[in-house]
Amino acid sequence: MTVTADPVRQEPAPRSLASRRLVDRVFRARELAVALVLVLMLGATQLYNAEFLSEQGIKDLMLNATILVLVAVGQAVVVITRNVDLSVGSVLGISAFAAGVYLQDGGNPLVAVLLAVGLGALLGVLNGALVSLGKVPALVVTLGTLYIVRGIDSIWVGSRQITADALPAGFVDFGHDGIWVLPCLALLAVAVLAGVAYYLRSYPGGRDLYALGSSPEAARLAGIPVRARTMTAYVLCGALAGLAGALYLARFGNVDSATGSGYELTVVSAVVVGGVAFTGGSGTVYGAALGALLLTSINSVLPAIGVSSVWVTAINGFLLLLAIAADRILALRVAAGLRRKAAQMRSARHA
Repeated sequence: MTVTADPVRQEPAPRSLASRRLVDRVFRARELAVALVLVLMLGATQLYNAEFLSEQGIKDLMLNATILVLVAVGQAVVVITRNVDLSVGSVLGISAFAAGVYLQDGGNPLVAVLLAVGLGALLGVLNGALVSLGKVPALVVTLGTLYIVRGIDSIWVGSRQITADALPAGFVDFGHDGIWVLPCLALLAVAVLAGVAYYLRSYPGGRDLYALGSSPEAARLAGIPVRARTMTAYVLCGALAGLAGALYLARFGNVDSATGSGYELTVVSAVVVGGVAFTGGSGTVYGAALGALLLTSINSVLPAIGVSSVWVTAINGFLLLLAIAADRILALRVAAGLRRKAAQMRSARHA
């Protein structure tokens, strides 16, 4: 009688310790560089305008960054797998309106948030299924769902607009209240950021996402469930975009058919500027959050120094190109460093 054993999942072959340390050191330096630029920019603006970093000014900086940070965290998880989600702006907009419709009919704020998260996760399932099961390029899939969701949102919303007057006072207050200069929304975003970062670093499923982004074929041969991990990344991204939609409603108290329009490009810029390589397999959600904070801070810095805000889009584009160029240069340097180390090890063995 022939006995068939269940397939044993093999862990991907680890890179050498020296290689891992080199890559980690490079991308840690990238995050520190973004943080340094942010600090210098805010410090210089404070010297120019003494009211910029007032108590309310710091609170506004954090509130402005909260929504983008949440969406950037989800986008970073997808980009780490060597994919992208261009539909996050549309998901944010339709989730915000769904939560608003529920709340203006007398709904519970917590249920409204869960509704937005659930709708975002459902749209994430759609994206994940098309990418992982249909094997359609992520750029094509999410560009299509961007327009589909935006079209549904426009038809559903029409000329309607939900304002703060139609929302529960406690829900709107939550979008502005906090502990001293720390808004409740920012504290929630930090909690989500820490949770996702812990998952990516400490759980096998999170580490699988990096392996998938480094080499999808090698990950498949190593026994990693590629489709399931891709689906997980898209569902998480959609859920966080939905959560961001609910918090957008609480923050601004205003939603219409244009909410979230064009947001996806800002999110991708934040992720890439924050050091998450667009080729997948490297970077952290902390870096994506720093990139989001940097881009939203630019929106506040320019008016504070008397520069027109129309420059924001151009600056964001410049930072995106700069980040992509830096990724390429760093990748070439890392590859050269690894080749040198490999050559030295071979020489040492033959000596």
